[in-house]
Amino acid sequence: MANRAFEQSEYVQRTLSNKREFSWKKFFLQWEWMLILVFFVVIAINTSLSPYFLNAAGLRDATMIFLDKAFIVFPMVMIMILRDIDISVGSTVALSSVVMATLYNTLNVPMSAAIVICLLVGAVCGLVNGLLIVKFKELSAVIVTLATMILYRGIAYVILEDQASGNFPDWFSFFGWGSVAGIPFILIAFTVLAIVFTLLLHKTTFGRQVYAMGNNDTASRFSGVQVDKVKIIVFTLAGLMAAITAVFLASRMGSTRPNVATMYELDVIAMVALGGISTAGGKGRMVGAIIAVFIIGYLQYGLGLINIPSQMMLVIVGLLLLASVAIPKVNVRSAFKGFRKKKQLE
Repeated sequence: MANRAFEQSEYVQRTLSNKREFSWKKFFLQWEWMLILVFFVVIAINTSLSPYFLNAAGLRDATMIFLDKAFIVFPMVMIMILRDIDISVGSTVALSSVVMATLYNTLNVPMSAAIVICLLVGAVCGLVNGLLIVKFKELSAVIVTLATMILYRGIAYVILEDQASGNFPDWFSFFGWGSVAGIPFILIAFTVLAIVFTLLLHKTTFGRQVYAMGNNDTASRFSGVQVDKVKIIVFTLAGLMAAITAVFLASRMGSTRPNVATMYELDVIAMVALGGISTAGGKGRMVGAIIAVFIIGYLQYGLGLINIPSQMMLVIVGLLLLASVAIPKVNVRSAFKGFRKKKQLE
C-alpha cells in the first residue's frame, strides 16, 4: 500500500514540457546575427570610401529615399514563408499611384479621398491575386502574378498613357519629406508597421497558420486551417502595402507615371531572401528581413555617394543575395572533417 502511494505521488510530480533548453551557441548562430555583422561591415566600408557617409543627418535623411519600397517587405515575408511569390507589387504601386493622381488632377476628387481610393485599389489588386491563386491551384503564384504584373501596369498606361501627373497639394509632400521631432515620418510609419507585422507573424494564431502552411499545406488543410482564406488575406495585405508605398513614392517624387516602381519586386524579394526567409517555405523571421532592408538601403546610399553606376549596384546586391542563399547551406563542420581526413591520408 505504501509503495502504491509512493508511485502515485511520484507520478503526480512528473511534468511534461515542450520548451527547449536555452543554448547560447544556437542563439548566436542565428542568421540575424550574421546580418548584424554584415550591416556593420557595410557601414565600415562606406565610411572608408566616403567621408560624407558617417553623418547622422545624412543617414537619417537616407531613410526617406529607400524606405518606401520596404513597406512591401512585410507581407512578402509571409508570402515567401507560404512558398509563394508576388512579382506584381511594382505594377500595383504604379497603378495605385496613377489612379490617385488622376482622381485628384482630372476628376477633382479631394486629395484625402484620392489617397483612400489609392489604398483600396492596391488592396483590390492583392485580393485579385489571392483569389486567382486559390481558384486556379494548378497555376503557380509566379505565373498568376506575372500575368497581373503585366495587367496592372498596362491599365496604368491606359489611364495616363506616357504622361506624368503631379501638382499635388503642398501638405502631401509631408509623407515623403516630412519629419516629426526630427525623425522622418516615413521612418516612424515603417517602425510602427514593422512592429505590427512582427507581432502578427510571431505572436498570433494567424502567424502560426502561415508557418504551418509553409511547412505542409495539405496537413494544415486537414488540421482545420482555412488555407485559402489565409492566402487571400496575405496577398491582399501585399496589395495594401504596395499602395502605401505608392503614396510615399508619389509624395517624395512630387508626381507619378505608369513606369514608376519598375524592378521594385526584385528589390523587395532580394531584401526578404537576404533576411533569411527560406524559399522552401515555413522558415524565417521578420526581424531578419527588417535588418536586410537597412543593409541594402545603406549599401546603395553609400555607393551612390561615390558615384557608383546603378548597374554596378545591381551586381553587388546580386552577389550579396547569392552569398545569403549559399552560406546557410555550407556545412562548416563536415567540410573541416573532410579536410582533416584528407590531410591524414596524405
